Amino acid sequence: MADPRQAGRPIMIAAGGTGGHLFPAQALADELASRGYEIHLMTDRRVDRHAGAFPAQAVHEIPSATLSPRRPLALLPSLLKLLRGYRKARSILKQRNAAAAVGFGGYPTLPPLMAAVRLGVPSCVHEQNSVLGRANRVLAPRVNMIAGSFPNPKYLDEALSGKFRLTGNPVRLNVKRLAGSSYAPPGEGEPFQLVVFGGSQGARVMSEIVPEAIRVWRARRNLSIVQQCREEDLAAVRSVYAELGVEAEISPFFSDLPERIAAAHLVICRAGASTIGELSVIGRPAIMVPLPHALDQDQRENALRMVNAGGGWMVDQREFTPERLADMLDEIAKDPQSLAIRAEAALAFGRPDAERALADAVEEMMARS
Repeated sequence: MADPRQAGRPIMIAAGGTGGHLFPAQALADELASRGYEIHLMTDRRVDRHAGAFPAQAVHEIPSATLSPRRPLALLPSLLKLLRGYRKARSILKQRNAAAAVGFGGYPTLPPLMAAVRLGVPSCVHEQNSVLGRANRVLAPRVNMIAGSFPNPKYLDEALSGKFRLTGNPVRLNVKRLAGSSYAPPGEGEPFQLVVFGGSQGARVMSEIVPEAIRVWRARRNLSIVQQCREEDLAAVRSVYAELGVEAEISPFFSDLPERIAAAHLVICRAGASTIGELSVIGRPAIMVPLPHALDQDQRENALRMVNAGGGWMVDQREFTPERLADMLDEIAKDPQSLAIRAEAALAFGRPDAERALADAVEEMMARS
């Protein structure tokens, strides 16, 4: 196969328009662009939220829809929309003479990757979670390669294991710059730095439970909190911390969240794939509260992998009460060295060069085709 860099043939990257899909896609795109490849992004209508810095020669909005067993009446319209997306993606892939297609999960990747498979374009899917997502399960038997963040992802058919490459989950450049930041547990008399967040918009459960846990926790003196929460929760959360005399910075969004994580002694968070990736690349211990209502329980599986590696603690949301959290904080504060041990384990679990490993794998796939 001729070198696509010389022939001007682009690599097509397909990703849903959420940060969880687009951020690792962007990290790969940055790496491939640095190697001289032309990049095109194929995504859905949500792209404007996160794709501003994406290093793409062109961004193609592809019609897509979610196939949900909970909405049987929407099945036919969704299939028709996916078919329109397939036709548009196929036309673009042919017109641009694509060298490869890489998908990052979610239903918006189905039309471009199915079109690539049908056209014989070398194709790969990347799974960020420890559970193979539904769209990737459809694509896995058809594509040339399956890459993943975790070894042995759940629902990966054993017959397909020969296609699997463990690469890790590519993280954004501002996270990569903090890889392996030095960690020291809080010394006597030093502030205990706690960082709390629950996703891009913050999670209601964090706003409800964490402040009340701090109220219950008798050893809250010398505590410093950074907490991300929803706009509608700001006043209530600030009020509790002010009443308790706890130093706290509260906001619905922190543009420098990776730096805040690096400055933390302990993080309380959800367990999305990007969160696990960032915690493990930076190397910080966490109490993880998985999102409870996901169909495949992917966050719970992600958290269990991190816990089994020694990088933190997991609490199911039904057990995440102020009293339980206060008890956990009490035990942790009595043994600060346990934080250092878990920080080291989290770092060992991370893969800071995931974007390079994935780019290498994509190049090998193209060379074989």
